[in-house]
Amino acid sequence: MTDNPIKVTKETKKKIRVEFERTSAWKKFKLKYLSLNFLGMTIFKIFRLVLLIGISYVILYPFFTKIASSFMSPTDFVDVTVMLIPKSPTLNTYKQIIIENHYFQALFNTLILSLICGVIQTFICCVIGYGFAKYHFKGSKLLFLCVVLTMIVPHQTIRYSMFMKFRYFDIGYFDFGILSLFGDKDGINLINTFIPLIMLSIFGLAFKNGLYIFMMRQFFKNVPDELEESAYIDGSGTFRTFMQIILPLSVPMMVTIFLFAFSWQWTDNFYTSTSMFFPGKSQVLLSKIVSIPRTLDTNYPGGNLFSAAIRNTCGLLIIAPLLVVYLFCQKFLVQGIERSGITG
Repeated sequence: MTDNPIKVTKETKKKIRVEFERTSAWKKFKLKYLSLNFLGMTIFKIFRLVLLIGISYVILYPFFTKIASSFMSPTDFVDVTVMLIPKSPTLNTYKQIIIENHYFQALFNTLILSLICGVIQTFICCVIGYGFAKYHFKGSKLLFLCVVLTMIVPHQTIRYSMFMKFRYFDIGYFDFGILSLFGDKDGINLINTFIPLIMLSIFGLAFKNGLYIFMMRQFFKNVPDELEESAYIDGSGTFRTFMQIILPLSVPMMVTIFLFAFSWQWTDNFYTSTSMFFPGKSQVLLSKIVSIPRTLDTNYPGGNLFSAAIRNTCGLLIIAPLLVVYLFCQKFLVQGIERSGITG
């Protein structure tokens, strides 16, 4: 036995409207604001507002202090009355860092290296992730376990072996006299060049590549197999199907992978410090500009605070381009993470 739903007619609506309009203003105010429901909602909203302000303050306060200190003069660090707003604001710290630490040269080098590594890693991780997602072969689970291990094993454990490999790089155990053409019979010295970072990107062993492969695998597993089967029926090969059908579908995910790879290569200090000990001016990267310019005097009482502010200013100059990239690409970043299947 079912109950018949109550139908609200036009006459009923008009009657309710007329009765509401005849109600006094005080009664309307009392019904709307002087109730337990309104009181509970108000307390909840105030609590939520205070909580959000508190969390925002805890997160953003360090950035505010770093930005404010970057405009302070040396005298502001010995003045106890100065907290966040400098009394003698100056841009001299930025000027000396840009000039003496070769900021624009480092910016250009880092941009080129990050773009090259980001593009290579994005494509390579797409190919590897597609293979793990769509093809089942002997040893696939073992190989994927090795991919997961690259995310678990600390990078510091392979730092020395990685350095020795690139310092005395060879292509095998047999000497055919080829390496002697490069001036070193024991191998090719690739240290202080960008080649090790590019090689790691090509072979899917760069920083966080295991995570990128996992994300692409999860994405490709959600792609219907019927798309590939219909392409094979039409005479399309594996490579053509991957390039013309699969890759266009994965553009948001590829943008996300590229942004991750670009950002981590931009701020990387582990791999760059492993393969580049004494880079020249044409090879300096942003991770190497965190130093105190010689023209900035820090040998005075309170100079330690000024030195910390200089290093913080270097950090701000490093991450400033990433903030610009994030402002324009945050939509693709969110879409890619949602479609990767690793959230929730």
